[in-house]
Amino acid sequence: MDYQLDLNWPDFIQRYWQKRPVVLKRGFKNFIDPISPDELAGLAMENEVDSRLVSQPNGKWQVSHGPFESYDHLGENNWSLLVQAVNHWHEPSAALMRPFRFLPDWRIDDLMISFSVPGGGVGPHFDQYDVFIIQGTGRRRWRVGEKVPMKQHCPHPDLLQVEPFDAIIDEEMEPGDILYIPPGFPHEGYSLENALNYSVGFRAPSGRELISGFADYALANELGSLRYTDPDVPSRDCPSLILPEEVEGLRKVMLDVVNQPAHFEQWLGEFISQSRHELDVAPPEPPYQPDEIYDALQQGDVLSRLGGLRVLTLGDAIYINGERVECADPRVMSVLAHRDEITLDDLGEALDDPAVLAQIAGLINAGYWYFGAE
Repeated sequence: MDYQLDLNWPDFIQRYWQKRPVVLKRGFKNFIDPISPDELAGLAMENEVDSRLVSQPNGKWQVSHGPFESYDHLGENNWSLLVQAVNHWHEPSAALMRPFRFLPDWRIDDLMISFSVPGGGVGPHFDQYDVFIIQGTGRRRWRVGEKVPMKQHCPHPDLLQVEPFDAIIDEEMEPGDILYIPPGFPHEGYSLENALNYSVGFRAPSGRELISGFADYALANELGSLRYTDPDVPSRDCPSLILPEEVEGLRKVMLDVVNQPAHFEQWLGEFISQSRHELDVAPPEPPYQPDEIYDALQQGDVLSRLGGLRVLTLGDAIYINGERVECADPRVMSVLAHRDEITLDDLGEALDDPAVLAQIAGLINAGYWYFGAE
């Protein structure tokens, strides 16, 4: 299904993005759920899928992690099933991500879907990332508070919550409504009836994650082997003293490792194009030959991108799932990066180049693109 988001993006960015929460009433008109509760429950029974059940029996919070074998023990109230990265595993749900591509691909993370029975939720909390919460079937009440310093606590080892807060948004959401929440605003939602919610989350790496990721790259590529030097080591009254210029010299040794543009871009492309959740990669058997791909496209077959695959452009380079891919034809790579579905018309005469066909074959045989019906 092709979801149309009724939103003036430039106005939204100026007024709300990373500034204020807002409810977008009927953001999706005539919203139709791409998945059923039974399908979601089935996904949560798969080993590769990240899922959890959050419940509050007798007022005490409980969390259990999938895969789940049965749901027979659950009552009719006070529980939620949450499944991460559903866009990786369920093609109709992945279509919900496309309307948000006004924002850059590298910032978009994944689609989390929850099914909640009356009273179900995860309690008051705040996130460190932006999120758009789309209301599907059913009704759910959402409260959002002001962004102020708040203490967090753990009513369960796997659940981080905040104390009760005063609401600046208190709204009962219906199918097609969208709640946008920037980082740091406390919020809580609980179902008034059986309800589906779709959370489009965004990635915002912390300094700690960036430093850790670059350190791994530096070790793998043997960067940073140059050592601190002091040919004119200054004298000091007390030998125990580390002088300010020495502190600065040591900091420069560290910064010089990062301050190599070519290496930094290579690392960033690899780091930021990696998915944080497993992909449903299924390489074709037997592998495609280039001439078979040419024939399929000529016959009108459509190439579809694997759900959740991160394809990012940085300078002249394309990064796919943590790897830099050399461009047989920059125009073709641009099409692969920009479009979710590709037809013969998108590729045109570039297909006459054997190197282009070979590259496309390699990506299909890696399981990153596949032929689907138009």
